[in-house]
Amino acid sequence: MHENRLLIGWGRADITPDKPVLISGQFHARVSEGVADAITATVLVLQLEREHLVMVSCDCVCIPDVLRDDVRLRLAAIHPDIDPMKVVLHATHTHTGPEFRVECPFSETGIDLDVMPIEEYVHFATERIVEAAAKAWETRVPGKIAFGQGYAVIGHNRRWVDVDGNSTMYGNTDTSLFSHIEGYEDHSIGVLATRNLKGVLTGLVINVPCPSQVSEEEYLLSADYWCETRAELRHRFGEDLFILAQCSAAGDQSPHIIFNRLAEERMLRLKKCTLRQEIALRIADAVTTVLNCLETEFDDAPVLMHHVEMVDLALNVLTKSDAEFARMEADKFSKQYRKAKKELEINPEIREKPRWYFAVTYAYRRMKWYQGVVERFEAQKRQKKLPVEIHVIRLGEVVFTTTPFEYYLDFGIYIKARSQAVQTFLIQLAGQGTYVPSQRSVLGGGYGSVPASNHVGPEGGRQLAQTIAMVIRNLWSDNKDYSVPQNSDSESR
Repeated sequence: MHENRLLIGWGRADITPDKPVLISGQFHARVSEGVADAITATVLVLQLEREHLVMVSCDCVCIPDVLRDDVRLRLAAIHPDIDPMKVVLHATHTHTGPEFRVECPFSETGIDLDVMPIEEYVHFATERIVEAAAKAWETRVPGKIAFGQGYAVIGHNRRWVDVDGNSTMYGNTDTSLFSHIEGYEDHSIGVLATRNLKGVLTGLVINVPCPSQVSEEEYLLSADYWCETRAELRHRFGEDLFILAQCSAAGDQSPHIIFNRLAEERMLRLKKCTLRQEIALRIADAVTTVLNCLETEFDDAPVLMHHVEMVDLALNVLTKSDAEFARMEADKFSKQYRKAKKELEINPEIREKPRWYFAVTYAYRRMKWYQGVVERFEAQKRQKKLPVEIHVIRLGEVVFTTTPFEYYLDFGIYIKARSQAVQTFLIQLAGQGTYVPSQRSVLGGGYGSVPASNHVGPEGGRQLAQTIAMVIRNLWSDNKDYSVPQNSDSESR
């Protein structure tokens, strides 16, 4: 009955924890002190004949393997006709979502805190994500898709360079040493719309090259600007509208500007709105403009190809001096940690103060961060490659492609520039990966572009970008083998 027609299913889940949790996204621990707005997961299912895709967007900082693998295992147990490797989870990269990571410096605190264990929250969220994904699969029906690109200023490069070539993330630019902003910005807004055969708009995929981090230092759980964006879009197009958010390559991007701040703050006061509300209006206006152009563009039988590629990326090569510097920094923060912990033992009344754990957890996590460099230096003789999973999905003249990393924009632009698709949706943090910095950012240094920040450096980042570009090219060719040989010279091809 539905042969050669696209089937579409949507689902969503509220994954807001019912207990205090660790909030992810800063060196110091943050225990959630309430809920500003719901933490959600949104599911889109696409199927054409035997090919399919289950895409899940989560309001969190990243997707650890344990969450991804558990969702895949449980979903395949309910619906054996779903290929677990066709299930893709990715994060909006909010810094006000629950901590998902079980094994990393930011999942540890160095002191007991009264929070839901991370493993318990992962189980809590997994059950609800699986339930939403199963419902999306079970309710898939014939539908149509259309796509378009708009523009809105959301993300800004957050790194500036001084006259000596040193880069800084954020910080004060009101200095005679200021030279320039380090890199490019991408203000494109990717839109994929779905509607049923009655012509009713059912859902939107929205791709923004910017993390959702306006409220990144708060202690309330929140989806950040995606909360206001979803509300505005549902106000315009219907309360039942599904909205799947994607964060494109944006490892060096932020919704915070680092100059012209006074002008921005003044305009927000004059508009009587917050930055989150302003961003929501910008995205909604861009989406509305795109949708107004798509009436004749909806397709019920686009090409659907879903290719999964395993890539062995070159690890960041650490030097002896990298390890020595990291060891000194780890020792410095170890002393601070022990001092702060001793003070808590001597003066337990400190625990009665709000956020008493700030200093001790900051020192502990910085210590672990630097210790990780030393451990990687000692291990690099045994392990020189990092296996990573990427997905490249062709949907008509659109391509979706994933990276597990917080991927600097230079690599995203490279992929878009070489893509054979009419429109390319890059999706970062479809995994737990760390920063992958550009070559120019490593020369400048600073947070995000130093050894402690990245397991994979510019070499691996470019290798990944080249591989993705070649898989995309192969999906648009007559070649039925879409894989890229690991030892091939991707650039020459």
